[in-house]
Amino acid sequence: MQKTLIVLGLIILIAGLFWPVLIKFPFGKLPGDIIIEKPNFKIYIPVSTMLLFSAVISLLLWLIRKF
Repeated sequence: MQKTLIVLGLIILIAGLFWPVLIKFPFGKLPGDIIIEKPNFKIYIPVSTMLLFSAVISLLLWLIRKF
């Protein structure tokens, strides 16, 4: 558990340091993300973005467990 928390903390730290670069990527605007806009109403369902994040996180966790 300690190793997992340390790795998670490092991932969050790295994401924070690279945040200015990361916000330039089109995450949240991928094909497959559902955006419904009407007057006085907006709903956003990031289906593709969450699938991509899930795949990346799964890969990272697999690599951490492998080594």
